[in-house]
Amino acid sequence: MTVVVIGGANLDLKARTTRAVVPGTSNPGSIATSPGGVARNIAENLARLGTPTLLVAAVGRDLFGDDLLGATAEAGVDVSRVRRVVGETGTYVAVLDDAGELHVAVSDMSATATLRPEDMDAERAVIGAADLVVLDGNLQPDTLARAWTLASAAGVRVVLDPVSVPKAAALATALRDRPLWAVTPNTAELTALGARTPADLHARNVSVVWLREGAHGSLLSTPEGEVRLATLPGEVVDVTGAGDAMLGAFCHALLGGASLPDAAAYGHAAAALTVASTSTVRADLSDELLRSLL
Repeated sequence: MTVVVIGGANLDLKARTTRAVVPGTSNPGSIATSPGGVARNIAENLARLGTPTLLVAAVGRDLFGDDLLGATAEAGVDVSRVRRVVGETGTYVAVLDDAGELHVAVSDMSATATLRPEDMDAERAVIGAADLVVLDGNLQPDTLARAWTLASAAGVRVVLDPVSVPKAAALATALRDRPLWAVTPNTAELTALGARTPADLHARNVSVVWLREGAHGSLLSTPEGEVRLATLPGEVVDVTGAGDAMLGAFCHALLGGASLPDAAAYGHAAAALTVASTSTVRADLSDELLRSLL
């Protein structure tokens, strides 16, 4: 079963303070870099769990782009459809507090923004041959809509990660125009999508709404009913990449034949493993490790 993931591939720069963040001044702490980007992270999680995964993204013709592609390919992701574009590879800068929680983040998605609808047309064959397509809200709305349309026309299920509140707001119109198999917002992103409850999205032909509620767990909703899932207990070292691991593991489990609730629980286990690590994607991630938490 093959997944095509389309969206951002960035260099992550994570700064973590050694004590509570004090706004407006310099804070002592540590800084580390790692491969990142929502789509790229999801793809790596899928590949490490054993699902054949192809990434469609754009990176610059620079050393960061070289390193990013090398690390992603080494993790098992097919990067043959990643475009090298003029300019710099995208970057994501996150400031974490001493508890590992996100304080503020800034993303430069200029490389990803170069992906246009015609680039999705060029990927018609790989999109249509996939068993599942995952779209990252970092794409320009018209580009995302074209990939979504191509997948739907080929009968391929589409999963949409809105990524952030501003990007969810930009996608609200697209959700009114075409059916969608699954969307994975948090509470604020759900509102930005123009919905008060998951039922509002079901009324717009969204089959599955997986609402992330942070420390409170998640709500998995379909027109047939809802299932609430709790987060798994454990130490929080760094929250970066937890949502990407959660979605990647969810897709892996679904393609392996798991029910929606079981796939969501599997995703929660992946998130718990990720936040307990300093890595955006755990290099030791495996089905056996993940199932040890279930």
